[in-house]
Amino acid sequence: MKILDGFHSRIALAMAGKNPWGSSSGGDDDGGDRSGAPGGDGDGSDGKPSEDRPKGPRNPWLPQGGRDGERRSASIEDIFKNRGPEGPRRRPGGPGGPGGPNFRMPERPGGKSWVPVIVAVVVLIWIGVTSTHLIGPQQKAVVQTFGAYTRTLDSGLKFTAPFPIETVDVVDVEGVRAVQIPGSQARAKLILTGDQNLVDLSYIVRWNIKNLEQFKFRLAEPEETVNEVAEAAMRATVAEKTLDETFSGQGRAEIELAVRERMQRVLDRYRAGINVLGVEIDKADPPSEVVDAFRDVSVAEQNADAARNQARGYAQQVIANAQGEAEAFDKVYEEYRLAPEVTRRRLYYETMERVLSQTDKTIVETDNVTPYLPLPEINRRRSTTVTPAQPAQPSTNSNASGSQ
Repeated sequence: MKILDGFHSRIALAMAGKNPWGSSSGGDDDGGDRSGAPGGDGDGSDGKPSEDRPKGPRNPWLPQGGRDGERRSASIEDIFKNRGPEGPRRRPGGPGGPGGPNFRMPERPGGKSWVPVIVAVVVLIWIGVTSTHLIGPQQKAVVQTFGAYTRTLDSGLKFTAPFPIETVDVVDVEGVRAVQIPGSQARAKLILTGDQNLVDLSYIVRWNIKNLEQFKFRLAEPEETVNEVAEAAMRATVAEKTLDETFSGQGRAEIELAVRERMQRVLDRYRAGINVLGVEIDKADPPSEVVDAFRDVSVAEQNADAARNQARGYAQQVIANAQGEAEAFDKVYEEYRLAPEVTRRRLYYETMERVLSQTDKTIVETDNVTPYLPLPEINRRRSTTVTPAQPAQPSTNSNASGSQ
């Protein structure tokens, strides 16, 4: 209670305009250093012994050391105004000199600051950079004003409002983009054919952008949409083909064309702004579990095809020979109808010539004369020189001649 009474009394003195801490000369109410205050061995800051100085708290509003001088302000804001983390701020010409912590930018002629000029230059550069756009010949750009689509820019030098008022997104619209399905060659993409067989298919889809506005704002993930539409179109098309058609070259071409048309129809209904350039089947193989058996079947089918082709060739050869002989007989028959006797004689001579040319002949004359001319033997000796043929016995020939 005594402490509160003393505090209230000092407040009353301060409100009355009197010094609640005493005079600055070190009297009874002096606020200088006391014996209990830190400061040495009992001597005050003015050199007087501690026992000559009055007891009590030091006046915080007087200069340090108990010297007379200008009183400090009683406002806390004034006390901490010139203080900071690094201590009391120094002023030009003060204890710290011009090299103190306070930094002042150089001034323009006339005493004006360079800050407005620097800010204006930065703003102009920012406006120029974000407002000028050079769009390539294969590119287009979409412009958004505060996040909402406003227009599409073609190729060339274009100008827009600076960022962040308008944002420009430049996209290559004519470049060909390829999608590999499946994404990894190690993965198998099994598709069911029309004849209830499985085939491992991998293919490539090539596409580009035909409407940039639809491509950017109609679909959340346009590239993923292309993948899903391509897979659905491929499964629907292969389901209409047999396994052999899927493996053949003509069947692949038909599948590729049908898949591209299906994809384009679906993407147009989605208004995706995508143009499908083409589909290319990269691999069409049977499943890895049955690839050996499938190869055996393929070899057997190839052998069967070879045997059938050989039989067809032989049949065609026989038919051609028969047709040739029939035509020759027809010609002979026509000649026979014109001259039957002459044709009959000629046929007889040709037949005898063909028969007698393959046998040995003996010529015998009448009137009891038996000449012998070994023409077959002479021809035989001319044809071979390995073993000379033995001449025929005259008695045997003569007997044969006599008997004839």
